[in-house]
Amino acid sequence: MRSLATRHVLVLLATGLLWGTGPAHALEVSVAQAQTAGKQLWQNECAGTVAGLTSWNPGEDFASLGIGHYIWYPVGRRGPFEESFPELLAYLQRHGVTLPGWLQSGRACPWPTREVFEQSRNGAQMKELRELLAGTVSLQAQFSARRLEAALPKMLAALPASQRDPVEQRFRRVAISPKGVYALVDYVNFKGEGVLPTERYQDQGWGLLQVLAGMHDDPNATPGPEATREFSRSAARVLAARVDRSPPERHEAKWLPGWKSRVATYAP
Repeated sequence: MRSLATRHVLVLLATGLLWGTGPAHALEVSVAQAQTAGKQLWQNECAGTVAGLTSWNPGEDFASLGIGHYIWYPVGRRGPFEESFPELLAYLQRHGVTLPGWLQSGRACPWPTREVFEQSRNGAQMKELRELLAGTVSLQAQFSARRLEAALPKMLAALPASQRDPVEQRFRRVAISPKGVYALVDYVNFKGEGVLPTERYQDQGWGLLQVLAGMHDDPNATPGPEATREFSRSAARVLAARVDRSPPERHEAKWLPGWKSRVATYAP
């Protein structure tokens, strides 16, 4: 009978997913896997529309841009959530994309409020931004995949040594299960790694780390559909707990049905 480790290797060979030759826990997502996950990410965040690439949700202090609704804060605004749109712009430049002049300086979001953002929706800068984002969907997908590749080392570094092995084993098992790469890429771009002290309500986070830690299963079990099903269930529990702990003035309960529908797509 093949060992669990041997079965993991065979699944990796079949899926094309690779673990890097650097740190033992390094994950390498293929371009094809990134594109597949990116298309679903665009659907989840923007309903697959070009118009949805430039959004500012009611009740939030930042614009949400691109297929992953990457956060961009205006001048003087810094909320608890990690800002990622400037990193995307830098990534696009490194890959040969010429940015409009007003985006090259790396300055803050030029629209100070949601009201101004919405009033400017048909303005020249907004149209130019949508054209840029619509023309770089493939690179945005790869940018999102790179965030997943960097997530595991961040999560393990944030944990006591005694808690690292179960999280790492669950991460690996989900990654090589059906829809696993999509689930991991989508969730880490949706709710973060779960390591920032600012991304907490009542000292409890809601990121990828919390989802993996909260899975009700054997972290050393064989990869398969049950891994992503339990990942989906754990994500729903983590998000419901976030809403329960959230400040009342944020009215986060209104988002929970949509969040649960989203993580339900992770199950095969």
